[in-house]
Amino acid sequence: MPDRAGTAESIGGRIAELDRLLEHRTRLAVCVLLSREPELSFSRFRALLDETDGNLGAQLRRLEDAGYVSIEKTFVGRKPQTLYRLTELGRNRLAAHLDALEALISAGTGG
Repeated sequence: MPDRAGTAESIGGRIAELDRLLEHRTRLAVCVLLSREPELSFSRFRALLDETDGNLGAQLRRLEDAGYVSIEKTFVGRKPQTLYRLTELGRNRLAAHLDALEALISAGTGG
């Protein structure tokens, strides 16, 4: 019979390893997208994530304030464009968060 206390402790430990900032679906999606692309614009995020400008801007700002993403403001013609990149800190925190999620799922399914 499996050791339920050990499993519960393992699951509890994995939950503690989750990154609170990345628990929000939009912030997690932004970081995952940026882990696959060198940079993305605000308008591209809006199209991919189907978020309102206000919500998307707030979530991107939280990631920027935490140092997970960096921004560059440029102009394309006469139109302003904001580009976002995942920082090394953001990349490391995303990897740790995903590892913790995988371990949590594995513990929960007995795998």
